[in-house]
Amino acid sequence: MLHLFARHYLLLVDCVYQFILFTSDLPPLKKNFYTEAESVSMLTAEEVSQWRKENHNIFVDDLKEEGEKQPVPKPCRTFLEAFELYPEIMENIERVGFVTPTPIQSQAWPVLLSGEDLIAIAQTGTGKTLAYLLPGFIHMDGQSVAKAERHGPGMLVLTPTRELALQIETECNKYSYKSYKSVCIYGGGDRRGQINLVKEGVDIVIATPGRLNDLQMNELISLRSVTYLVLDEADRMLDMGFEPQIMKILLDIRPDRQTVMTSATWPTGVRRLAKSYLKNPMMVYVGTLDLAAVNTVQQTVLIVQEEEKKSYVFDFIKNMLPQDKVLIFVGKKAADLSSDMCLRGLSVRSLHGDHEQCDREESLKDFKESRVRILVATDLASRGLDVHDITHVFNFDFPRNIEEYVHRVGRTGRAGRSGSAITLITREDWRKAPELIPILERGGQDVPVDLVLMAERYEKHKRQKEREKEMSGRGSRGGKRDGGRTGGRDRGQNWGF
Repeated sequence: MLHLFARHYLLLVDCVYQFILFTSDLPPLKKNFYTEAESVSMLTAEEVSQWRKENHNIFVDDLKEEGEKQPVPKPCRTFLEAFELYPEIMENIERVGFVTPTPIQSQAWPVLLSGEDLIAIAQTGTGKTLAYLLPGFIHMDGQSVAKAERHGPGMLVLTPTRELALQIETECNKYSYKSYKSVCIYGGGDRRGQINLVKEGVDIVIATPGRLNDLQMNELISLRSVTYLVLDEADRMLDMGFEPQIMKILLDIRPDRQTVMTSATWPTGVRRLAKSYLKNPMMVYVGTLDLAAVNTVQQTVLIVQEEEKKSYVFDFIKNMLPQDKVLIFVGKKAADLSSDMCLRGLSVRSLHGDHEQCDREESLKDFKESRVRILVATDLASRGLDVHDITHVFNFDFPRNIEEYVHRVGRTGRAGRSGSAITLITREDWRKAPELIPILERGGQDVPVDLVLMAERYEKHKRQKEREKEMSGRGSRGGKRDGGRTGGRDRGQNWGF
């Protein structure tokens, strides 16, 4: 606890110093670019509340800790209500054929265009990328320093994986604005080529923290002109241990920047990150802050033996329809399962960390363009894989945590479509059963009786272990200990399976 306090105290001192140093010779930052449309102004509080409720229960609040809270902007129900004053944005939206904003976009746009920091929490596939990109374009264009005089990017998007970084770059280029140039910087890519692109001049950097920290520490990129920062998929960045690099990166960016944090979940680590790096943010979340999978996906859970798993997945593939497309998640051995499929004459690609970047990109391209309809992948693909026509997710191995389960399931049922997720659980996965049941219940899914029994047995086992630990602690004072008898054997088969 003292170590954590000291770290945050030093960070605060450093930020104050950086703020004085930076702002002493930089022009004022402009953040507010929002003019409320007349149709939005006329909405009553009751109408706003009803609209939010009907659009997947949008919740928005000012998280300011001291002083009077700011009024919460009303939602923009149409693209025109948000961007009527920005014809180039409207032209882009009309060109790609979007009809109405998603719920997170409707509420995030007026908050961000007003210049507020934002925490945006919504399920995967709900349009969070566009929610921060379009206000970011307007923010950069509205600064007093001309683009040619900035000596570095004006927008920085930090994201956990190279796949997600490349996906965001694709979205960024799709909605090109004012000829802004974007560069994707990620580990495993051509470092020298990335450096050369940065040296040629760039307006938007989309990066994984490790590679960006490398370039920054070697003074190969300047982040001093960044005034609009996005921490995308913040929960995954913490899971992957990127916080030290993030802290170093943020110390080189203007403290008075506008910051956006997105996440599909709201665990304790993300709350702490938000409190450290955002200033009086507003929070927008859609649905619930409780962990939940997308409601457009039918989730099926099958309790099986480990040796049965391959027969289940091959039976599934045998019954696939011609238009079906499946993403099969495995723990580590993606190549092994895909090789078995190839030996059976199936057209399949794999995606895992041992692949060269060019191979990973080729696998994704073949899958996106439906040259293959089966992709076997590790959790590299649980985030950042935006393929709208995936019909099924098949969890061959259960993920390491329940948050990853939610992200895996979110790879299907995207962009208004429905999807299905099939999950195999063995008795060695019994620790996950108590966490999986609430996810299924919130999504209105069937909960297998065997899964309930598995959860009950695990909870009983956990209570027994806690009692043994307590008794062992007492016994150690007075004599022989008896706590080692069970020796950590806590797999399901030892407890009544």
